[in-house]
Amino acid sequence: MEKLKLPTYGGQAVIEGVMMRGKQSLAIAMRAPDNSIVIHKDSLGNLYRSRIAQIPFLRGMILLWDALGLGMKALTISANVQTDEDEKIEGLALVVTLIVSLAFAVGLFFLLPASLGHLSERIINSLLFSSLSDSSVAAWIGNLIEGLIRLLILVGYIWFIGRIPDIKRVFAYHGAEHKTINAFESGAELTPQIVKGYSLEHPRCGTAFLLTVVLLSVLFFSLLGPIPLGLRLASRIIMIPILTGVAYEYIRWTANHIESPMVKWMVKPNLALQHLTTREPDLEMLEVSIAAFNAMRSEEEGIYL
Repeated sequence: MEKLKLPTYGGQAVIEGVMMRGKQSLAIAMRAPDNSIVIHKDSLGNLYRSRIAQIPFLRGMILLWDALGLGMKALTISANVQTDEDEKIEGLALVVTLIVSLAFAVGLFFLLPASLGHLSERIINSLLFSSLSDSSVAAWIGNLIEGLIRLLILVGYIWFIGRIPDIKRVFAYHGAEHKTINAFESGAELTPQIVKGYSLEHPRCGTAFLLTVVLLSVLFFSLLGPIPLGLRLASRIIMIPILTGVAYEYIRWTANHIESPMVKWMVKPNLALQHLTTREPDLEMLEVSIAAFNAMRSEEEGIYL
């Protein structure tokens, strides 16, 4: 088995199921109300085979946008299986939904911490410093406080939604997805009993990506120094594509060098945070995850024949 090909396999938990994504196709397996497993297969389109998907740093933002769209469609499909309906989210409705979701995320995780960090900077400046050089120190402290607030909001948000019963089940399917990919990458037979013994952690997880973006933001924004609030907020939005591009390459690099002792040490915070977004799945959940993975693999093999 060629390990260099394995990072192209990824997935996502959906409602009572798992989506698995390959190089050119995806498969969603869902547990229906009658306890049967429903499989949905689809093509990824041309984006993942295009030249733009091979350009370092740029590909992170492009592929992230596409992944969000795929994730939204997968969630809709899984919801339809549970309600026996046939609603679709595509075209303009999909774009609007993604924009609204991203606007909420940007406001909560970037603009709110930036505003609170700016307020902290002003308070520190007025109480402790007066000279221009001291203002730079206050700005650095304010940016550090902003980063800590952003990290607390991220962890707090994940912890809070993880206490909702329905989300707990989604997180358990997330754990099933990780275990299945880990078992495959180890060359194990994909049966629920065997897959159950594998780790809930995986270095290519989206949770790891989010934490990397937050930690990079502390470094990047600290270099900007003291700036007015309006420019501060604008800079946070403008820097998002850069942060996501760098984070994508970092996650990709660490996944490709995970056998290195240094890399294993570097990814420990990312792996630790995944314990908030995964739960131990039962055998039926693992059966669904394995079904999704096998369906995706059969589609991939059919494409390459």
